Amino acid sequence: MDDPLTASVPALAPRVALLDALAEESNLTRAAALAGVPQPTASRWLAELGEQLGTPLVTRAGRGIRLTKAGQRLAEAARRAAGELRLGYRAALAEADPERGQVSLAFLHTMGGVRVPELLAGFRTAHPGVRFDLVQGAHEEILQRLRTGEADLVLTAPLPADDPALHTRALAQQPLVAVVPAGHRLATRRRVRLAELAESEFVSLKPGFGLRGIIDGLLAEAGCTPRISFEGEEADTLRGMVAARLGVAVLPESEPLPNPGTVEIPLQSPAFREIGLVWSAERPLLPAVRTFRDYATGARRTP
Repeated sequence: MDDPLTASVPALAPRVALLDALAEESNLTRAAALAGVPQPTASRWLAELGEQLGTPLVTRAGRGIRLTKAGQRLAEAARRAAGELRLGYRAALAEADPERGQVSLAFLHTMGGVRVPELLAGFRTAHPGVRFDLVQGAHEEILQRLRTGEADLVLTAPLPADDPALHTRALAQQPLVAVVPAGHRLATRRRVRLAELAESEFVSLKPGFGLRGIIDGLLAEAGCTPRISFEGEEADTLRGMVAARLGVAVLPESEPLPNPGTVEIPLQSPAFREIGLVWSAERPLLPAVRTFRDYATGARRTP
């Protein structure tokens, strides 16, 4: 058998404003006007609610009305609900405003040092009212956040290919370099072939990071099977490991300068990772999110 309370919830929703008004007014005509409904409709709603509850919500008090004890209880709940609705409405208005909404942006750890802060700083100069919810993570992790709706936009590399559920837009190509300790036998070279690193121990990102997949592919093409001594989650940690002479690495070029104790050498066969923005093709973007996407991509017309 259906729960009568559950069945009555849809009918309660439009009556919340009336009950909220009745908590302030002892006159049904004025309460109905505040709620934006005709007085006959207000009278009918109160009668219907009283029948559902098995007890009246209002009683006569001279030339006006007053709430019964049951009516007071329901009106108190209605006032709380109305307050929440007003807050929700204001929040919804803010989200619908391209200058006041919130953007949930997920990005790779390797982009948190300079690239993302510079992007946000430039955007906030023109749009100071937009708020950001920022999340860092591995490539697959942040793409999953996007698919489940936890993130509005993802800044990542490599860009996912052949996925009809996602839109992508390339933003930049970031050179990959060999990172070796200062004093390393290759540190004075102007360029280096990946095969020349084959005998060295490597420090690398953990599997599941997009950059790890790119670098593993490059090393395989060069005929290298790297001996990995350490796997981490942040490029800066790996650079620290290289400086401590715990291995060499292949990483994106530092922004803005290499870490002390390390030397970055361009690759003989230049390699890049393509950085780009990803968003859902299945959900419309809120105005503030769309504004940031267009700023980041430099696009005027994008799906």
